[in-house]
Amino acid sequence: MGTSHKKARTDFLFANTDILIGMGSVLNVAGNYFRFNESPDGAIADRRALGNDWKVVGDDILNALVSFDEQSR
Repeated sequence: MGTSHKKARTDFLFANTDILIGMGSVLNVAGNYFRFNESPDGAIADRRALGNDWKVVGDDILNALVSFDEQSR
């Protein structure tokens, strides 16, 4: 095919955190500890989310087809 394959994500609108950030958020009284990934408006965020969801579905189908093809040889 010759095209690069970019892995789709379904969590791009959520905050990127780890255990230390999670522990630090317990001490945050102001409530603005996490910075979330943002989109200009809700429609764009929905469009991005829906597109990525379908990309993940397509990747799952492709992986199933490749796996089936390898097992049937």
